[in-house]
Amino acid sequence: MICLYPGLVRPILSINIGVDLPILGSVELHNTKQSIIGTIKTLHKNKNVLVAGLILFFSVVVPILKALILCLVLFIKKLPKRNQWHRFVSIISKWSMADVFVVGIMLAFLATKSDDNIDAQLHEGFYYFLAYCLLSIAGHLILTVENKKN
Repeated sequence: MICLYPGLVRPILSINIGVDLPILGSVELHNTKQSIIGTIKTLHKNKNVLVAGLILFFSVVVPILKALILCLVLFIKKLPKRNQWHRFVSIISKWSMADVFVVGIMLAFLATKSDDNIDAQLHEGFYYFLAYCLLSIAGHLILTVENKKN
């Protein structure tokens, strides 16, 4: 949860598109820096409600729900129906698009780096979100191993 919040609200990627013109020199055509929450707001404002909703659900709601349940199951050993909560986390983990989102951002970053007129920068939000994904996977694996022992 500590990594998820800044991963959602801090900038993850900035893209600067420019062109070198013979007389004018370097001209910036587009410059944007977005966080995940900022992207959702922009999509919603631009009437892309379905896409905004999908990103909100799969990259914000499901990861938060998964993180909360994982924390409960990992730290409260006498949690009623603990095994059922673990199975629920396993099910929603398949629908969490957080890890896919990280890969998508990385691919977008690499694709824009291959063009001389486009400059892309990863920002701290990306690394926080990546850390959340890795810690979430590790927590789920720890819980799975622990449940197999019992």
